[in-house]
Amino acid sequence: MGVLVAESGENQNQTAVVVDKKKNRRSRRSKQNSPPTASSLLTGCLGESNFKGGVPILNHEGSKEFSLPRASDIAFTSLPTMRLNEQAAETESLPVQLTFSPGVGGQVYSGSCPDYIAYGDQSITSYPQRKYFSSHWPAEAVHKALERGHVFKALFRVNAHNRLEAYCKVDGVRTDVLISGAAAQNRAVEGDIVAVEVDPPSLWTRMKGYTGSVESSALVDDGMLESDNSDFVRESCKGKNKVDTDYEFSSFGKCSSPLESVLGYRSGQSFGDISHPEEKVPAENDYVNRHNMTAPKPSMVGCYSEINDAMHATERLSAAVDSFPSKRPTGRVVAILEGSPRRDTIVGFLNVKKWMWSREGNKKDLKKNKYLSTALNCQYLMLTPNDPRLPKMMVPFKSLPDLILKRLEAGDVAVEMDLVAARIADWAEENYIPEAHVTDIFGRGGELEPQLAATLYENAIDSSEFCQQTLSCLPSIPWEIPKEELQSRRDIRNLCVFTIDPATATDLDDALSVERLPDGIFRVGVHIADVSYFVLPDSALDENAQARSTSVYLLQSKLPMLPPLLSENLGSLKPGVDRLAFSIFWDINQSGEFIQRWIGRTIIQSCCKLSYDHAQDIIDGLLDNPSSYKGEHSWPVLHGLFKWSDVVTSVKNLYEISKILKKKRFEDGALSLESPKIVFLFDEEGIPYDSVLSGRKESNMLVEEFMLLANRTAAEVITRAYPSSALLRRHPEPNLRKLREFESFCSKHGLRLDTTSSGQIHKSLECIRRELADDSVLTDILMSYAARPMQLATYFCSGDVEDENDRGHYALAIPLYTHFTSPLRRYPDILVHRMLAAAVEAEEVYLKLKLLQNPDRGEMRRQRCLTDVYFNKDAIESPEAQEALSAAASKYKAPCAETLADIASHCNERKLACRHVKDAMEKLYMWVLLKRKEILFSEARVMGLGPRFMSLYIHKLATEQRIYYDEVEGLTVEWLEATSTLVLSPSTNKRFNRRGSPGKCRSLEEVALILSPCELNQELDLCGPNNQEGSGVLQIGNASNSCLPGIPKIEPAVFPVTLRLLSTITVALHAIGGGYGPLDIGARLFISSYFK
Repeated sequence: MGVLVAESGENQNQTAVVVDKKKNRRSRRSKQNSPPTASSLLTGCLGESNFKGGVPILNHEGSKEFSLPRASDIAFTSLPTMRLNEQAAETESLPVQLTFSPGVGGQVYSGSCPDYIAYGDQSITSYPQRKYFSSHWPAEAVHKALERGHVFKALFRVNAHNRLEAYCKVDGVRTDVLISGAAAQNRAVEGDIVAVEVDPPSLWTRMKGYTGSVESSALVDDGMLESDNSDFVRESCKGKNKVDTDYEFSSFGKCSSPLESVLGYRSGQSFGDISHPEEKVPAENDYVNRHNMTAPKPSMVGCYSEINDAMHATERLSAAVDSFPSKRPTGRVVAILEGSPRRDTIVGFLNVKKWMWSREGNKKDLKKNKYLSTALNCQYLMLTPNDPRLPKMMVPFKSLPDLILKRLEAGDVAVEMDLVAARIADWAEENYIPEAHVTDIFGRGGELEPQLAATLYENAIDSSEFCQQTLSCLPSIPWEIPKEELQSRRDIRNLCVFTIDPATATDLDDALSVERLPDGIFRVGVHIADVSYFVLPDSALDENAQARSTSVYLLQSKLPMLPPLLSENLGSLKPGVDRLAFSIFWDINQSGEFIQRWIGRTIIQSCCKLSYDHAQDIIDGLLDNPSSYKGEHSWPVLHGLFKWSDVVTSVKNLYEISKILKKKRFEDGALSLESPKIVFLFDEEGIPYDSVLSGRKESNMLVEEFMLLANRTAAEVITRAYPSSALLRRHPEPNLRKLREFESFCSKHGLRLDTTSSGQIHKSLECIRRELADDSVLTDILMSYAARPMQLATYFCSGDVEDENDRGHYALAIPLYTHFTSPLRRYPDILVHRMLAAAVEAEEVYLKLKLLQNPDRGEMRRQRCLTDVYFNKDAIESPEAQEALSAAASKYKAPCAETLADIASHCNERKLACRHVKDAMEKLYMWVLLKRKEILFSEARVMGLGPRFMSLYIHKLATEQRIYYDEVEGLTVEWLEATSTLVLSPSTNKRFNRRGSPGKCRSLEEVALILSPCELNQELDLCGPNNQEGSGVLQIGNASNSCLPGIPKIEPAVFPVTLRLLSTITVALHAIGGGYGPLDIGARLFISSYFK
């Protein structure tokens, strides 16, 4: 019978359609005289072979790709709209779904037989509409569920290697919740704040590579440790800055585990399930919710059961995670609480050629059929985002900007080569991919400037000039310190004060000084530019600085948070000029103990600007005598009455003190993960021509140690003064899953790692450094991998975190920390300055009051109760002190707790965006460098190995790349599971593609750059890409000029290639994309073989 018989599901394959051949022939004979149907309209895009008898024919035999075109290969039409259920990840294969849009008025037909809707003068068959996603819960239901701990608020993050694998970070839980598959992700995108319903432990998946018992925490994962954007390593200053599914427990079988009973939920019931099934909120598909939560319907809100009132929901989840170390929590998104800013700043490429091919085909049919005219006006283009964590998107043709429309109408296919800006306009339950609208066009994707502009746009970075209203808040120049400031501040211009910064720095916001006192005591001073004097609360300058939140560094330039007049002139601690500062002095003995300290506003004059290289030369004894200095850098200019011997002595004293403080800090449990960073070398035109790896010097660590001390001191004082409204910075414990994976990786290779605390991790890593003293490359790689389990440090309001244990900084192993030392480039530092100024002034007022009440006790004047080392809590909690603190906070307009929490959240988001820009710039310049070199040979270490791909760490570029070798023509892959060994050999047998998946096999040239031994002995010439730009497939010919210097120094591999973990192999790196797609770095094995 001519009937469509098709079944679909997450784990089912669509069956073939059986159609009577005679009816097909009758259908084809009568097609010329029949009116246009829904299928005939789609035929112009999909081709006649996909439709028979007015019914779509699906041929599927279990593979991901078959005769029906991919979503990216067709132009969508809206009557009816076709949706393709296509998995973005290569690792999964689900059946393709073909569905249709609702009828007129958005009506969804629920019958199994199609109804008819009016279309122009004719009728077109409309089919029941399939919903790919569950409806989001209504606002009231989510609110109650959050209150009762049935769902959790979390940040949604996507695996860049597999978009169908996402993670949700729940505060207070060390292991992320896995959100696997598009259905469970429920239209959430990278950066969304979502409500997550966590599955019961009986449904959690097994940790990757776990082979021990359920109670064991040992892991044997070889693998892929994914990178977290962790910035805790240099927390203080600027330079100073799929899973294997296992649904049952081996020890409990299908029965409820004892822990489930203790924790208060049943097997098969999620943490958020309700006691009565008929009252569950919400029933699937009862509500349609796009990006924001719909208006609540009280009728849908059921009665929630109180589950184990003795334990908080987060504590219950944490207990479950700790009790089942072999399991990874899983869940699903039930609502999007707050849309990610990334929804409005999409950057990518339009797929134009396929749309044009479809249009030309439709134009031919239009001459025969007038009813296609409307369909031509409702077409879609496919948008491929640069960010692999975002899904492909469909762009309505009508929504395109006029500039792009005109170019498309003129047949300009070069639109494909341009980077465009877009935003997600809608993502209905019926659409497998979101609808987006293009808002702007940047230019050619293969050029530096458009890529830079797109990166700034993608991260919502304000690159505009400062407006006149903002500039008017600053004093005119020349500027001198007002007399009232000279009278109210401590004048320390007689001290030998100097700055140590990068040689090219212009925003000098910190300086140092040291004095030797009797009894072997040193008085160390940290002096920070008093930016809060110029940036007054609620001014236009303040509002602009808060909005920008941080300066953005672009490797060769920067986008300052504050106008250059302030950041590089009035506020910068330039040598030889008087400047306003906020200073902290410590009296420190030779054991590193703090005897006394003083905090206050000062006037300083720096005597010189030292670079890190100058300071390092002094430490190394190369700068004792100016006349004998042979350093690579020019001798700095000295100002004032000081001699060079004063500066040299001060630097050496500070270095000795810093070593004592550093040793004591690590004895107290601090953690340091130092690894080299890539530094690009630029030519006169600003184009990178090479790269080097650079580590930090002792001079960097000298400055860092005192900046850490100043930040820690500021945090302590403002928390004493304003315990519920202090702006602090915390660093949570590492991601438990990733930490276990790294621990397992070390254990498997004979390296002992104790992860019980930050201090133990540091000690273990120091032991590993000594064990691997002869293999510095592997040491650097392990240090880089050790940083990956670390989570992001964030700003927060002290009143928002009641538990003091959650306020601390894990890497620094201290209870309180904040940012105070970089107010020229970080807005939170300005707020901390205001809070600190309020605390200092309140203390002065309180002490004066006490002196008046007790005139005979003049010594109290010197006994500071708030800012000194010793804290007089009773005095600060007295009514008089509280009144003084309140008045000072009002005077300096220190924000209340609620406002401060909002500011902290904004600063966190901006700091993360700044980090993304930095990473994108490094990748961009690396891409430009490879594009310039065309090919770069480098040794790489095998860090991950499996039957489909390997993960390689390229030390020269400090980056990790994957090479996929499955489904490769001419290559035999043998994976030995028992020994984790990979053997690659050439194959002379012709590989046949899987049926229904044309083009699945890749050529050997995409995986390996193969040269014969004869070619290696000749001069080689790199001819460049042999295909379109961005293909990354390179040819090597026998020309006279050599473009591959250094080939004789790098040994290629030979067939058969045998690899194990930590093996070293040579790779050939090249640039991919830019002209027709996102930028990427391609890696291929470099092999010498006669089998070419």
